[in-house]
Amino acid sequence: MRQPLIAGNWKMNGSKSSAEALLNGVVAGAGEISKAEIAVCVPFPYLYLGEQLLAGSAVRLGAQNLCTEGGGAFTGEVSGSMLADFGCRYVICGHSERREYYGETEASIAQKLVRATESGLIPILCVGETLQQREAGEMESVIAAQIDGIVERIGIDAFSGIEIAYEPVWAIGTGKTATPEQAQAVHAYIRGRIAASNGSIAATLRILYGGSMKPGNAVELLAQPDIDGGLIGGASLSADDFLAICLAGEQLAA
Repeated sequence: MRQPLIAGNWKMNGSKSSAEALLNGVVAGAGEISKAEIAVCVPFPYLYLGEQLLAGSAVRLGAQNLCTEGGGAFTGEVSGSMLADFGCRYVICGHSERREYYGETEASIAQKLVRATESGLIPILCVGETLQQREAGEMESVIAAQIDGIVERIGIDAFSGIEIAYEPVWAIGTGKTATPEQAQAVHAYIRGRIAASNGSIAATLRILYGGSMKPGNAVELLAQPDIDGGLIGGASLSADDFLAICLAGEQLAA
C-alpha cells in the first residue's frame, strides 16, 4: 500500500505570527500521526520559520515554486538549492494558478522538475482541467497532454521521484468538490497513463487529490484506491482542519 501524503499549500496567506502559530499547531498534533506523511508548503519568507519549528518533528517542509534556472542573474527568483538549504523536502510544480496567472507551460514546468530533483527535492506535479474543459468532455485529453508533455521532455523514469496532484481547477477555492467517484476515475486515468509507459512506476506513484479536500469529505476521498493523499489549500490554514485530514489518512493507512 502506498503511504498517504497530506501536503498543505498555504498559497500567499499568513503573517509571521500566524505562520508561527500554525506551524506550532501542526507539530503539536502531528505526534498522533505515524502512518501518513505530513508536509506543509509555506510561502518563501516563512521557510526559515518552517526550518526552525519543524526541526525534530515528522512534518516535512515544502515550498510552492522554484526557478527554472539553478542560479545567476534572475532577480526575484528562488533556486532549488536555496530551498534545499532550508531543509525543504517537497516543492510544488505547475500549480494551476501558476499556469493561469504566470503562463507556465509544460516546457517550463519540466525544467522546474529537473531543477528540483537535481537539488534533492521531491516535486509535486499538478495537473487538472477547468470546468469548461470538463463540460466539453476534454478532461482526459487535457490531462494526457499535461503528462505527456512532461514525459516527452524528461522521460518516464523521472516519475519515480515525482508525486502528482490532480487539481480539478473548477473545485479550487469554489467550495465545489469532485465526488469521490469522479476523483477516483481521474486518478485511475492518470495512473493508467503513466502505466502505459512504465507499470512499476505507476504502481508506486502517489497521486494526491487537490480539489477542496476538507475534514468532512477526506475519509470518502482518501478511501478511493487510487487517491494517495491530498494537496490541501484552504483547510491547511487551520491546524485543526489540516490535522483532521491527516488523521483521516492515518486511519485509512492502518
